[in-house]
Amino acid sequence: MIADPQRLGINSRSLVEDRRNELFLSAVSSWEIVIKHAMGRLDLPASPETLIPEQMRRSGVTGLPIEHAHAIRVGALPLHHRDPFDRLLIAQAQIESLAILTADPVFGRYAVEVVRAG
Repeated sequence: MIADPQRLGINSRSLVEDRRNELFLSAVSSWEIVIKHAMGRLDLPASPETLIPEQMRRSGVTGLPIEHAHAIRVGALPLHHRDPFDRLLIAQAQIESLAILTADPVFGRYAVEVVRAG
């Protein structure tokens, strides 16, 4: 949403901008952003330490912590996806009954509500 807002389609952008929808950012996503930025694989307009909290505050996004139950659920997931960050996001969505906004088609193979980002 921040690095490349054009990746969001019109429908997903309207969902994100609608203040009636409660939005969450998983600590998993922050972790992945920090790692990719440090490796030079994600260009950001500011450091993640500044950018993530500021953008969350400005957009009204609530942080979603990683709980032990989330980590444990990962082990019960089928191996449709091998990315550990994505698997943890799926586990969180299942346990917390949340939809996931993503462009990744593999998420649809899990028992989780997916909202297409594109």
